[in-house]
Amino acid sequence: MNSDELVCVAVQGQIAHPVARATPYRIGRDGISRVLPGTGGIVLNQRIGNLCVGLAGDHIEPGVALHNNQREVIGPPDGPNNALLTYACVGNLARVISGRCRGKTGLVTGKHGGVNHVLVDFPDEVLSRLQIGDRIQIQSLGQGLRLIDYPAIEVFNCAPRLLARWRLVERDGRLAVPVTHQIPARLMGSGLGINTVWRGDYDIQLADPGLTKRFHLGSLRFGDFVAIVDADVRRGPSFRQRRVTIGVIVHGDSTVSGHGPGVTALLTGPAEILQPQRHARANLAAVFRIRPLATPTQRITLTDRDRRGLARSGTGLD
Repeated sequence: MNSDELVCVAVQGQIAHPVARATPYRIGRDGISRVLPGTGGIVLNQRIGNLCVGLAGDHIEPGVALHNNQREVIGPPDGPNNALLTYACVGNLARVISGRCRGKTGLVTGKHGGVNHVLVDFPDEVLSRLQIGDRIQIQSLGQGLRLIDYPAIEVFNCAPRLLARWRLVERDGRLAVPVTHQIPARLMGSGLGINTVWRGDYDIQLADPGLTKRFHLGSLRFGDFVAIVDADVRRGPSFRQRRVTIGVIVHGDSTVSGHGPGVTALLTGPAEILQPQRHARANLAAVFRIRPLATPTQRITLTDRDRRGLARSGTGLD
């Protein structure tokens, strides 16, 4: 890595309050209206290492969601949050600088586009004491990171300390990267069309039960490293054969059409050089030795569970 060239910059955000729309209902891809918890706030019972499919929630962000609500006299109104979203990298250290938990540290685990949150994991005892609005500062380091011996592989949103712990292996001019799942690019949905992956994620669609089962996607966990096969994200996500993108699962499944577990991109390159290798413990929680991983049990999505319930009960309507 070109570690001696990198610049470390402090960026900051506040714990974001969940935001509700005009109606509490989300219309699922099955046409059913549901009221479910969504993005923002402090998620007390879901962290990296937990299963992210089958939850009674929509786009659940594990741990803490950050947003910078400040305004500057120069630049766009959302300039400070854009900087937070761009600078923060997965694996960066985050420190609480206000409130009852001042001084406690956590780990940046991903970025969620659209709502534009940076996600941070903290120990359970810290999560239970944090408050909405507490300020958290991140030691952002990772922009400009390059793999000197692999110029064809581009790095995004990735802290050097993550790469140092990930156990990447060099073999005959190739770089083997541990992942839990390999996902075909044709399953990717929301997030396509953006021109950069530095500010968010794009989603794995789980609408097809057969493909979800075939690729074992019901066992996805928050923090899992995954490979998207035939995906190129150099100038935003797109389909391209013989390319591979490797990222991390940052938020949970969704009932909404085109949406699903979100992936923040970390590495992208030619398939003959960047080679994903299956490893059951390829997860942020294991890499940083934060907490035990959930057993990768194959879960069904919330929409499939409700569909089966309706089938058992006839019409499901009174």
